[in-house]
Amino acid sequence: MSIQTWTYVIVLATFAGYAAIAILSRVRSTAGFYVAGRGVSPLANGMATGADWMSAASFISMAGLISFIGYDGTIYLMGWTGGYVLLALLLAPYLRKYGKFTVPEFVGDRYYSQTARVVAAFCAIFVSFTYVCGQMRGVGIVFSRFLEVPIELGVVIGMLVVLSYAVLGGMRGITYTQVAQYVVLILAYLIPAGAISYKMTGQVIPQIGFGSALADGPNAGVYLLEALDQIHRDLGFPEYTAAFVAGKRSQIDVLAIALALMAGTAGLPHVLIRFYTVPSASGARWSAFWALIFIGLLYTSAPAVATFARVNLIQTLHDTPYTEVPPWFSNWEQTGLIAFDDKDGDGRIFYSGDPARNELEVDRDIMVLANPEIAELPAWVVALVAAGGLAAALSTAAGLLLVMSSSVSHDLWKSVIRPDMSEANELRLARVIAGVAVVVAGYFGVRPPGFVSEVVAFAFGLAAASFFPILVLGVFSRRTTKEGAIAGMLVGIGSTAAYIIYFRLLHPELGSDAWLFGISPQGIGTLGMLVNFAVTLGVTGLTEAPPAEVQRLVEQIRLPSDYEGVHIPAPVRGDSAHGIAASQGADSSR
Repeated sequence: MSIQTWTYVIVLATFAGYAAIAILSRVRSTAGFYVAGRGVSPLANGMATGADWMSAASFISMAGLISFIGYDGTIYLMGWTGGYVLLALLLAPYLRKYGKFTVPEFVGDRYYSQTARVVAAFCAIFVSFTYVCGQMRGVGIVFSRFLEVPIELGVVIGMLVVLSYAVLGGMRGITYTQVAQYVVLILAYLIPAGAISYKMTGQVIPQIGFGSALADGPNAGVYLLEALDQIHRDLGFPEYTAAFVAGKRSQIDVLAIALALMAGTAGLPHVLIRFYTVPSASGARWSAFWALIFIGLLYTSAPAVATFARVNLIQTLHDTPYTEVPPWFSNWEQTGLIAFDDKDGDGRIFYSGDPARNELEVDRDIMVLANPEIAELPAWVVALVAAGGLAAALSTAAGLLLVMSSSVSHDLWKSVIRPDMSEANELRLARVIAGVAVVVAGYFGVRPPGFVSEVVAFAFGLAAASFFPILVLGVFSRRTTKEGAIAGMLVGIGSTAAYIIYFRLLHPELGSDAWLFGISPQGIGTLGMLVNFAVTLGVTGLTEAPPAEVQRLVEQIRLPSDYEGVHIPAPVRGDSAHGIAASQGADSSR
């Protein structure tokens, strides 16, 4: 069968499986919709977290980034995995022990303020919306190439699929769908990685093949990375394994991006909410452990996949007559994501690090998807990769939609505007909001402000600058006040968003010379985080200490016990007329 036929078969089969899980997991309570009834095992939650975490950026774009920028691309590996260490040590068990539904709910209670909760809800919506746009773009790319439909139509199809199980099953449906999606995406990543590794180096394990010599071709007997460094030198690119050299990121920018990704990982609402679905704080720690294991299977393979793809791309296309390009090039050329511009008129593709001479433009988001075709693997493997890319994008999109939905229905409407709303009406509103959110996200998926990993990196910077300081101080500092938290969140996310908008949307032509301290928009979240810490602590020092009940809350959630479901009495709600206080008992008993 052809690649397209195989793709239809595998993608439709997986979609049918996701739909069946959603129907079987349909929920009729807010506890089931928001936190899956808190009955998910740590192992299943770890697998679901892996799928939720390994988005289109991880599956499709991360190896593409490493493939093009080499060593510097490892900042994404270090940042995205290192963040889970921060999460497991500093936040996950304590937030789970607190025993509520959402991150804004914790912020509102810990900082005894409805205003803090509203600000946190808007931050959650902004961060999640930025993140989900990248997922929709990944969906569009996969559909555009493998099902031969326009990117716009591909995004619409993806919207309908993710909306079906997010709306029907809520967090319960999303969780068990993500378990299935993890199986699909990890097989789709490791099978071609192992096949290509064996074909190029004779080693079936890609992590070993990454450090081995090439088995055949003009560089047979030469270690893979040495061969690629030489190829780069010959074509005018910076050495693949070099760091902090001309044409690559500066040391300060690499550090800033890595820190922003780490702190952003520990502050992302859709990641944090996963730890609310397990039965206990101990389960939250074990979930983080299993998630790291499952994520590590893909992340340790990504550098090898990136390097194999880079070598194959150059050896296949450089100095090749355009009339003799392989079929995969023609197929991807129709999507507009790879293009040849014959600058010298000789009809041959010249690929160079010199922009004046380079005749090949390649969208880095296609590298993982195109790699099996470039390596001439069987059609079913190519189709499996397409299904894996869709699973990665859709699993994360579902989690993000739930965060946006719960932020509006639970944290804003139920707790602030209509505290007397019934559970049935709240559930109905949550589903409507999820539908609106996916439509808006789909629009920006068609017209994103960058490639997938870049858009996702912006979301991490925003999370680092808004949530990470407030959550860490909320758990470990009794003295931090509501005024400090509100000011810190607003200044942190505001300054970070302004920087990103200025350099990526208003003045994209400005280069690194114009960046503050040489830090790119992808790394500015680190500065935003430091500003947040400084503003929060500074304002805290100028304002009255939190009520005694709140200080006891901070001590309680760190106690080594199984006590859960902390309750703050209504009188300490400094700036709230009603809302959270009225709903705490109901939340704890759901």
